[in-house]
Amino acid sequence: MNYTLNQLQIFLKVVQTTSITKAAEELNLTQPAVSIQIKNFQAQFEIPLLEIIGKKVYITDFGKEIALSAKDILDQVYAINYKTMAYKDQLVGRLTISVVSTGKYVLPFLLTDFLKKNPSIEISIDVTNREKVFESQFENEVDFSLISDEVNSSNFDSLDLINNDLYIIGNRENALLNPTFIYPNLKNEPPLIFREYGSGTRKVMEAYLNKQGIVGLKKIVLKSNEAVKQAVIAGLGYSIMPIIGIKNELKSGELQIIERVGLPISTPWKLIWHKDKKLSPVANAFLNYSSENKDQIRQKYFE
Repeated sequence: MNYTLNQLQIFLKVVQTTSITKAAEELNLTQPAVSIQIKNFQAQFEIPLLEIIGKKVYITDFGKEIALSAKDILDQVYAINYKTMAYKDQLVGRLTISVVSTGKYVLPFLLTDFLKKNPSIEISIDVTNREKVFESQFENEVDFSLISDEVNSSNFDSLDLINNDLYIIGNRENALLNPTFIYPNLKNEPPLIFREYGSGTRKVMEAYLNKQGIVGLKKIVLKSNEAVKQAVIAGLGYSIMPIIGIKNELKSGELQIIERVGLPISTPWKLIWHKDKKLSPVANAFLNYSSENKDQIRQKYFE
């Protein structure tokens, strides 16, 4: 065996993403470079690690075992690096956070000053949907998650940060139509644009529409908030979106808020972590920092 740490890292990322393309993007490598390293790594084993059928990557049972070992090896390498820096009296370690897609507009402001004070900390962020965020918690893959709705489970502790306000929005032209969103008049109006199932924004949106008795909807479903925003700007339809992700478009007039009863919908942005999770010194430091500075961060960046 003559594998390298780089090959272990690339193989583990392919296993985690089940995609050569996504692994290349997250590692800032080209797809051919990842493919070559995976091929060289596979050449050292007589049993297949991966199976590629069409464009999909499947991990064999043997590959899953090797991935666990690879993670252990890389964790030990990180530990060595951290111990070296610890002798220099620096707070060191890894902080892993999963975040719902809209949370990418919030999390950087929580991290900026914290990382300035602790430059030796390594950050790993996974931007995904609500369903996968909770999956990462139960699989013990992350320290914290950032979500924007209530947690109906006794398995988690949480820290409320700032409010997440959602409004119905349209572009200039569609906003002037004063949409009703009520069947059957809806057939003469542009449709509502939803996030995919598993999205926290979709969950909030559906709860609001049900409460208002809005049924018989024409729908378009898109898989990211950015895609929804661009579709609304283009005049494809209306949506309910967090204001935090559309501030610039509201200022420029590309998007407009459509006033309706029951809006805005206000949900809390919060950090959550599993109650059984033993937080590392780095995780505890970040939690304490967030708790002590959340009001200051809210006033500085979000009011």
